[in-house]
Parts: sequence; C-alpha cells; structure tokens
Amino acid sequence: MADEQPVEQPADIADIIARATPRERTVRICIRGDLAGRAEELQDQITQVSEDWEPEDLTDVHPARALAQEMKELREQVKASEVPFTLRYIGEKKYSDLVAAHPSDDKNEAWGETFPAALIAASCVSPRMTEDQAHQLFEKVNQGEVKKLFDAAWDVHNASDIVPFSLAVSALLAGLGGEK
Repeated sequence: MADEQPVEQPADIADIIARATPRERTVRICIRGDLAGRAEELQDQITQVSEDWEPEDLTDVHPARALAQEMKELREQVKASEVPFTLRYIGEKKYSDLVAAHPSDDKNEAWGETFPAALIAASCVSPRMTEDQAHQLFEKVNQGEVKKLFDAAWDVHNASDIVPFSLAVSALLAGLGGEK
C-alpha cells in the first residue's frame, strides 16, 4: 500500500481561526434602468420584423440586422453601466443583532421589511453605504437589482457551498483535456 497518502492530522483550532477569512461575494448592478427599457423595445421590434419580413429577392437585407447591431451596442452600454458591489459576512454576533433589530410584525416571518436594506448596508464593503443610502438606491434601481444585492448579502451569511458547481467550467476543462 505504498500509494496511500498520509492522513492529515487536524490542525490546531487557533491556527484554523487565524487562517479563516469572512466570505465575500461581488455582484454587478445595472444602474441604468432606461437601457433595460430600450432593450425590451428593441427585442420586441426584432421579434416583430422577424415574423413579418419576407424578402422580395435574394439581395434583400433582413431589417433585423440593423436592430441586432443596435442591440449589441446597447448590451455594451448596459455592461458599462454595471457597478460592482462587494458584500462580506459581518460575523455571527452582528448578524444575529441585525436580525433582532428588524423583527417582523408577522410571527410567521423571520424578519421585518427593513431587514434587507439593513443587511445590504451592513454587508456592503465596496461601496460602503448607510441604510438610508441603501433605501435611496432602492428607489432608483428595480427590484431585480435589489434582489441581486440581497441574495449576495444573504449568501455570504447563509450559503454553505463555497465553490458552486459549474457545468460550463467542467465542459471547458473536459474539452481542453483537463479534469472531467
């Protein structure tokens, strides 16, 4: 049994604590809602013209081509308007205190409606923000963007999957002759 690897002895808890770091996650939030509206309009136009268009001869250029180019440029604008937000685990005591400070009026809910903004503000390390600033941001970006922020804040406090499985990464590695 020469191939057996030595069993690693458990590390000292002080060493583990010294090496531990709080979980972080960065999400990109689109701060230009007007661009999303324009993208929806363009998508509707592309769908409509694609359903209605019939070429008169082989040299006709599909009218959706110009719309598709405009959509490509719009996607680049959307990407440029995304701002990264980095959220970090605040620790067990602060998290517990935060939940307790935002109780729900409904006994079936774990926290009140003020909790999401409080958690995001407490967790966001870049850019830093207050609860009031979080509420101001929520008045400008849609609920989908707010949900991205809250999901990231929730995940750094509650998710246990450190490195999520990625089918795309697995397929890429298999295709390149790496791990399967």
